Amino acid sequence: QVHVVESGGGLVQAGGSLRLSCAASGRIFSTYGMGWFRQAPGKEREFVAAIRWTGSSANYADSVKGRFTISRDNAKDTVFLQMNSLIPEDTAVYYCAAARTGYALTYSPAYEYWGQGTQVTVSS
Repeated sequence: QVHVVESGGGLVQAGGSLRLSCAASGRIFSTYGMGWFRQAPGKEREFVAAIRWTGSSANYADSVKGRFTISRDNAKDTVFLQMNSLIPEDTAVYYCAAARTGYALTYSPAYEYWGQGTQVTVSS
């Protein structure tokens, strides 16, 4: 069992930055692939970014490439999502998820453990 808790959301103006954190506890965090997903009002949950257990590779949604960066600190059981050049379309609840396979997976059914989410609101 892995428990994940997101933090760092908030209200920011367009063009600004936020850094989300996801603290994990439980089993061996360092062997899990970690991902970020988001869900805007009235929309399906969508993939944002994912990172392999080693931190050596990552995947990004086309909509965030070049603006968002995912990273992890296995010594602190934490994964981060640095979000720059935010736009109003980035407004959503952001979820952190953990996958036992360890890979940087892009599809949500592959993730067994989910956090409660943190709200990100970007004003124009």
